[in-house]
Amino acid sequence: MSDVVARLTGLVTAHLSRVLTDAAPDLRAAADAVARAGREGHLVHATGAGHSLAGVVETFYRAGGLVHVRPLWHADLLPLNGALRSTTAERTRGLAEEVVGGAGLVPGDVLVVFSSSGVNHFPVEAAEIARRAGATAVAVTSRTASAQAPARAGRRLHEVADVVIDTQVPPGDVTWPPEEPRTAPLSSIVNAAVWDAVLVLVHEQSPELPLWQSANIAAPTVSNADLADRFAGRVPELTRGTAEPPG
Repeated sequence: MSDVVARLTGLVTAHLSRVLTDAAPDLRAAADAVARAGREGHLVHATGAGHSLAGVVETFYRAGGLVHVRPLWHADLLPLNGALRSTTAERTRGLAEEVVGGAGLVPGDVLVVFSSSGVNHFPVEAAEIARRAGATAVAVTSRTASAQAPARAGRRLHEVADVVIDTQVPPGDVTWPPEEPRTAPLSSIVNAAVWDAVLVLVHEQSPELPLWQSANIAAPTVSNADLADRFAGRVPELTRGTAEPPG
């Protein structure tokens, strides 16, 4: 058992190291756009479908995360709200116009699109909408997985985005056993690491940008409530329902 876990640990660690090294210029480009948006009073929007929504959750109202982030999503895209329906929804032409087009992106904004395959209508159309609005479209996707998936939207996400961070996730998203992968999906781990790398690079150049702080520490130095009040007019997800401090 321990040998298997050690092998998986080595596999995942090596993959993350390779991605963050190979994508260094693209991570820097994404961080530059995200930091510039924050300094100039613009928003970073994040979207995805299916399990790529886990990447979106990592960007929003997260302890240590940037405040000027708005998640863009639709209930039909969430597997917890109907697993089979979520697959249908991400392949539905026009849903991105409702979700992303309805958010009112403007020049100076950034849209981060998480999608491992990057072939379905929702992620591709989301990036196209952002670019038409003059916003910067950042794709977190796998060129390898995309190349082996049917281009249902006619184009692939990495072909339409301004910045492409290649997660190098294998087709099917599984990694184990290495000789015939069937389990141990990788994309959520890589997406989280990629976003952490962007946060580090943003903080390196713009440490003044506000960050959420965990409420579960002895002496918080940041008022999350004050930050939420400041951004709630442009990020309605901060006040929908019952808000709790990030932790």
